[in-house]
Amino acid sequence: QVQLVESGGGLVQSGGSLRLSCTASGISVLISTMAWFRQAPGKERELVAAIASGSSTDYADSVKVRFTISRDSAKNMIYLQMNRLEPADTAEYYCNGHSAIYPYPEYWGKGTQVTVSP
Repeated sequence: QVQLVESGGGLVQSGGSLRLSCTASGISVLISTMAWFRQAPGKERELVAAIASGSSTDYADSVKVRFTISRDSAKNMIYLQMNRLEPADTAEYYCNGHSAIYPYPEYWGKGTQVTVSP
């Protein structure tokens, strides 16, 4: 059974930093494409950052330079380091995993709330 469990969310002032963690079980973060999505109230869920099995990364334009996605294959975890946070970053953040094994199922965590105060 695959589980993705996020942690590290919270309340932070504008300009501050947070590091989100996602602990994966039943899926390898090394060979899967792992990502962070977020969803703000009244808005659609959007991709924040992704890391592929070959270590290439991709970021939403709004978080480039400020956020960094990484993984620890030994711990089977991924992280999202978020710096220079802005109120617009306030959202529920979700860990996402896309298996590299046919039929390539997709998995989601339950989310962690990030709130950035002005």
